Amino acid sequence: MSLVVVGCNYRSIPLETLERLTIPSTCLPKMLHGLVNCDNLSEVVVLSTCQRVEVYVSAERFHGGCADVREALSAQSGLPAEVVADELYVFYDEAAARHLFRVTAGLDSVVVGEHEVLGQVRAAWQTARNEGTAGTVLDTLFRSAVETGKRVRSSTAISWGITSLSAAAVALAEAHLDTLKGRKALVIGAGEMGVGVLRSLKKAGVVELFVANRTFRKAESVAAAYAGQAVSLNDLTAVLTGIDLLITTTGASEIIVEHSAVSLVANSRKEVELVIVDVAVPRDVDPSVGSVPGVKLFDMDDIRCFVEKQLANRKLEIGSVKAIVEEKVEQYQAKVSARAVAPLVTALRDHADGICTYELNRHKSRLSGLDPKQWAAVESLVNGVAKKLLHNPTVRLKDASRSVRGDRLAEALSELFDL
Repeated sequence: MSLVVVGCNYRSIPLETLERLTIPSTCLPKMLHGLVNCDNLSEVVVLSTCQRVEVYVSAERFHGGCADVREALSAQSGLPAEVVADELYVFYDEAAARHLFRVTAGLDSVVVGEHEVLGQVRAAWQTARNEGTAGTVLDTLFRSAVETGKRVRSSTAISWGITSLSAAAVALAEAHLDTLKGRKALVIGAGEMGVGVLRSLKKAGVVELFVANRTFRKAESVAAAYAGQAVSLNDLTAVLTGIDLLITTTGASEIIVEHSAVSLVANSRKEVELVIVDVAVPRDVDPSVGSVPGVKLFDMDDIRCFVEKQLANRKLEIGSVKAIVEEKVEQYQAKVSARAVAPLVTALRDHADGICTYELNRHKSRLSGLDPKQWAAVESLVNGVAKKLLHNPTVRLKDASRSVRGDRLAEALSELFDL
């Protein structure tokens, strides 16, 4: 049994390919059940965000499990299987755990130390649990990963300053426009990312906020919380005419802001620049919008470059965060090792207890002259000798668990003691 993660992120592949591989939330249940029903896989959690697509599995067979994941991602994205295979990274066992712990710690994000990823990891795990595709192996992994993320943020300053992708998007717009005070802005998307953007815009001094969403009622609810106004997606052209900033954050699989609509708006704005920040993956805004005169378009790559320039102080905390990650990986490995050999250790101790009980009962008649206190001392002596004899073998077995040497020791113990 192997713990495996197969995936890609904003650093490992071009944005265009990441868009294709991203799994919409509505498709997650189908993906989870399709994977867990594969012959090589027994547990599955899928983490799909605007920054990464990663599939965590407990695999009966390593190579077969990896092939199952690649084929599923190929079918979902429409990309040829060989192309998908070339774009994905693979980690297994301890390296897979270390990778997830780095993700939850914020070391693998566009914004180093960002806190949104911790909620995304927790949500992915919960979805898998709700669908019945996460069991003992992945529950142990994800519980430890979430604990790592919390520990990092409470013990270091890695999350000081810009702490989320939504905040980074607003900061980028503010840097380009010099200030957001007195500005008007539209946010498309009323999910967690959209709410984060609205919070940051309000804090930055935006005076008029508009919210558009596929579900108008959700737009109304979110807009009301920030003293904004809900607008229909059908009215985008009219709204874009009078704003300074548009930030898009949806999980849509198709383009929402078309080139033709923005071109028409730009012609009526009388040379007043429109700034657009597209935080969505797949993208909400047609990339060709960036060529429209009077429009400045930023996407995820631009946000990443902007953030990298802001992180000098936060990077000083990376050493401390890595130390915490390694400590938590070691604790996780110890927990996994103990669980892996627990049945064999239990069987060995039960075998020894059985022998002790049998021999004590066999000699009980010969020791009938002993009073209860003396008999208890004999029982303690016999059981103590057995425990001391088993102590070193069980410690060695636990230390070597999940390794080739551990497998040999387990096989030898099973053979020698007929367990």
